[in-house]
Amino acid sequence: MCQPSCHADHTTPQLLSRRQFLRLASLGGGAVLLGSLLPRSAQAAGGTEALLLSCMDYRLVDDTERFMAGMGLRNKYDHIVLAGAALGAVTDKFPAWNATFWEHLQVAIDLHHIQQVIILDHRDCGAYKVVLGEDFGKTPDAETRVHAETLMRLRQQIAAKYPQLQLSSYLMALDGSVQQIVPKP
Repeated sequence: MCQPSCHADHTTPQLLSRRQFLRLASLGGGAVLLGSLLPRSAQAAGGTEALLLSCMDYRLVDDTERFMAGMGLRNKYDHIVLAGAALGAVTDKFPAWNATFWEHLQVAIDLHHIQQVIILDHRDCGAYKVVLGEDFGKTPDAETRVHAETLMRLRQQIAAKYPQLQLSSYLMALDGSVQQIVPKP
């Protein structure tokens, strides 16, 4: 008797028995395990250069990756995600987030010998609304000012503790465009 998977017509989904599924799943798990034991060529060749702190906002995941690739850092950075990015790292409202940021930064330095920290905030950030109690997205100039103040506060804290690290800070719009936020002279 012919099983559904033996037909030459590959336009219809093929059904697997439970045994076939489990066998295939275990092979896939073994491949994943083996792959985790082998060095990634990109990492082995160039290593991790930076640590990126960005927000958890789902709307900007692809834009964030494109931004990092555009900086020449594809597969060359560690990534910390905190709601509010810079705000999440400095707010007193969620002290565990502060500890998480600093602990991850230290691990990135110890394990991957990072040379720079990139902080990427974004406009229309819900965490800024929750933590600060105001919707700055309605006034772009005020929003830029608040993000710049928060980014500079975190930069100062990082520079005081790790003066050897290069620091850069950015503000991303919802269309993926990015504005660099630099310290005032």
